[in-house]
Amino acid sequence: MNPTFTKSSREYAFVQADFRRVCGLIYQRAGIVLNDNKEDMVYGRLSRRLRLLGMRSVGDYLDRLEAGAIPNEWEGFTNALTTNLTAFFREPHHFELFKTLLSQAAPEQQQLIWCAAASTGEEAYSLAISAIEHYRSLTPPVAILATDIDTQVLETARRGIYPLERVEGMHPDRLKRFFLRGSGEHAGSCKVIDAVQRLIGWRSLNLVDSQWGLKGPFDAVFCRNVMIYFDKDTQRRIIQRMLPLMRDTSRFFAGHSESFSHCADLLSPCGRTVYQPLAMQPSPVPAAPAGVQPCWSAP
Repeated sequence: MNPTFTKSSREYAFVQADFRRVCGLIYQRAGIVLNDNKEDMVYGRLSRRLRLLGMRSVGDYLDRLEAGAIPNEWEGFTNALTTNLTAFFREPHHFELFKTLLSQAAPEQQQLIWCAAASTGEEAYSLAISAIEHYRSLTPPVAILATDIDTQVLETARRGIYPLERVEGMHPDRLKRFFLRGSGEHAGSCKVIDAVQRLIGWRSLNLVDSQWGLKGPFDAVFCRNVMIYFDKDTQRRIIQRMLPLMRDTSRFFAGHSESFSHCADLLSPCGRTVYQPLAMQPSPVPAAPAGVQPCWSAP
């Protein structure tokens, strides 16, 4: 839980103009909209950056950030202000529907999946586990591209190591099959098995960047619980850019609190927070043979 700071208890100088400035910078950088009630959260997260850098005020930090005087700090700034809340098999009905979609594909047809807000990796690993369960094979014809703007959480995701409490709600059979329990210095942790990790490629990607460098076509896009941080215009622009990367039969999975009625000409509901594309698509790219990893461009 983030601490609540009163102005009198703040360690670093932080005025209303600083907060407005942060709101503008993170919107410009990542498309994230911060409401007025996020002021204490912003202070709490940026104070860690100031402490690490040995600085005394948020205003000075922002001056140096914009001047490019702190090497690589745009990444630290963005990482500090992005929220990463996820869990294994969160909104489980989506993973059952995902298996249904796999069952509708030709048996040897490679399925390419984009996990567009991968955070610390639980969603992407849940997709990989679901694919293995569906095909009853540790090498299913599925490749998952997992992206996130936050480079720190992607490093956690790549390692695939989690505290045991993160998997407490998982069925024991699934836990035994897909995770290794740590011992010694890793006691209290578990690690996703290599066969699951091999199905996923990790990459840093900012959804509001002008270029993504992705090829597709994706058979499913999981973009859950990230659109709520964008305004409606930004949401629409992102969806418009995603559609050419999807097939006519692809599915777009959203978070439980996300609605896209303002994009009714682009997406049509076809399930609980699941959509199908409506916009005209380019000719589908032939699927890669089973066992061959499809290509996406290098970062």
